[in-house]
Amino acid sequence: MARKIAIVEDERAIAENYRDALTRQGYAVELYSERLPALEAFRQRLPDLAIIDVGLGEEIEGGFDLCRELRAMAPELPIIFLTARDSEFDVVSGLRLGADDYLTKDISQPHMLARIVALFRRVDALRQPLPQPEEDVVERGPLVLNMDRMAAYWNGQRLDLTVTELWVVHSLAKNPGHVKNRQQLMDAANVVLDDNTITSHVKRIRKKFLQVDGDFHCIETAYGMGYRWLSN
Repeated sequence: MARKIAIVEDERAIAENYRDALTRQGYAVELYSERLPALEAFRQRLPDLAIIDVGLGEEIEGGFDLCRELRAMAPELPIIFLTARDSEFDVVSGLRLGADDYLTKDISQPHMLARIVALFRRVDALRQPLPQPEEDVVERGPLVLNMDRMAAYWNGQRLDLTVTELWVVHSLAKNPGHVKNRQQLMDAANVVLDDNTITSHVKRIRKKFLQVDGDFHCIETAYGMGYRWLSN
């Protein structure tokens, strides 16, 4: 059975463009232009993944409200914000509400599809209790990155990283001691962001590590250059 993706987008042409691209990949896609009809449909049957715009019609932050409501209904449902609003405040707000990723509308369709595949891969992996030895795993001291399962662990404790954050950590940890500039981190995460937003991502990543280990210090800022991963 095809996986069901819900697109909540008030610009019809954009929504139909996304729908056509996803349908060609074998997904079943439903479109909604307003928050309340989408919410009512979700109460009847949840999609397998939701793509939400922030502004929905006259509701300037209707997407944020819908994300909050949807996350309360389905804690593990993959949610992506896909919006023209790319301010650091909006990105942080979306991720704090529980979105798995926050992408801007200038992202290419192949990159958007890659993110969707990555999120479904994470969902599937969580249903498999035991890791397999052939999986793509990076280990750096207490850090374990399982890229097949799209999961990160520190001292055995799972980190709640978004897909973007996971790829940033992977880019840094893959070559400890090597400085990665902001462009390299964007390339690794398949996103186009301004410098301030990359900085914001790194700050959130550090905060998530510090929540499980108050002594965490492995991500170092190389001022004027970028960031590097330090061995623990």
